[in-house]
Amino acid sequence: MVMKRYPNGAAGGFFFMKQAPTPRPAWIRTCPVEHSSGRVIDFPLIQDRAALLWVANLGCIDLNPWYARCDDLNRPDSVYFDLDPGPGAGFDRVLEAGLVVREALDALKMPSFVKTTGSRGLHVCVPIVRGPLQQDVWRFAKALALELAARHPALMTAEYRRARRPAARVLVDYNQNAWGRTLASVYSVRPRPEATVSTPVTWKEVERGLRIEDFTIANVRQRMARLGDLWAPLTRPRGRVDLAARLGSL
Repeated sequence: MVMKRYPNGAAGGFFFMKQAPTPRPAWIRTCPVEHSSGRVIDFPLIQDRAALLWVANLGCIDLNPWYARCDDLNRPDSVYFDLDPGPGAGFDRVLEAGLVVREALDALKMPSFVKTTGSRGLHVCVPIVRGPLQQDVWRFAKALALELAARHPALMTAEYRRARRPAARVLVDYNQNAWGRTLASVYSVRPRPEATVSTPVTWKEVERGLRIEDFTIANVRQRMARLGDLWAPLTRPRGRVDLAARLGSL
């Protein structure tokens, strides 16, 4: 996990930290990751309640895990589409863009799951059979994002350079699938006054309309007790998409 630390609380500044700090408890496990510079960084593995409390005590609010597991960091378990509204685009446009992404994935026979980011947008995720390299997963996400932006130019953009993005569009951010990138995890609390939470939702809820502010630290646990963990299928071996067989579809 990449630690995003808020030493002065949610209203203060933050910084990202990759190296697990020392001293640290002996029971905090780490994952050594060699970067292009040749430096090896020991990332903390947050896999139980004690480790979660440890990073919270370090001032981490939203949690930012990798897409791949430590035993094979170059082969992700999922592909993500981060839908981020640009200036002039309201959240209703994000919901519309989410449904467009779902329709495209359905056409490719790729079941998708959606959650609020807890901040401004939506994350659409497809659990995949671990096999394709990170670069291939990124290439697939880029191809689909570019195709959707070309088909829906008044709604979406895949332009990564801020200065060249058209106004009032939703960015389909495929670059979040690049090596070493992270997103706020499911059930992350976000540093906002309402303590919004990145929450799994159903596609029917997206169709009906929802708000980021509907899901907060005050009500998400009750929602889970009522609906269960809508994100649970992403941790199971069954039902995963064989992306390697679809890389030639676009």
